[in-house]
Amino acid sequence: MPVNEGNAVSPQLKLIALDAEDLAVISAHVQDARVQTCDIVWRQGDKRLVVGMNRLDWEQTLAGETSPRRLIAALRFDRVLSCKSRNIDLSTPEAILELVGIEFHPGEAPGGSVVLMFGRGEALRLDVECLECELSDLGVDGLGAGDPGEGALGQDA
Repeated sequence: MPVNEGNAVSPQLKLIALDAEDLAVISAHVQDARVQTCDIVWRQGDKRLVVGMNRLDWEQTLAGETSPRRLIAALRFDRVLSCKSRNIDLSTPEAILELVGIEFHPGEAPGGSVVLMFGRGEALRLDVECLECELSDLGVDGLGAGDPGEGALGQDA
């Protein structure tokens, strides 16, 4: 007798990336994730960036389940020296970005830059001392997998 049918899910995913190959795995898991600008939190004093997201449960989807499920997740980067954005309007906290992928570009070892690329040309670039990233699922999105709707970004293309 399930108390909350939506919470009867596979174990929550938790992945850590310490190199470019690890980050490529995390990038695959967050592909097509939806991010509201208000869920991008840069804590400069802590050298940390946290991105809250609504990600597609790729394991469930690839297993052939009939309806896609979305999960609430947090993506955290530590040892971040700087965070720069392109085409992201932080004055519209309800704007929705669609994450396309994440890349690591090595610099002076062990540092480099992490680039989060979004669907309409938006991007975040993090200069990092070294790569330390964690993706943690927090639970099932009770609102389902519906589309955010036309014009959800509140900007013209």
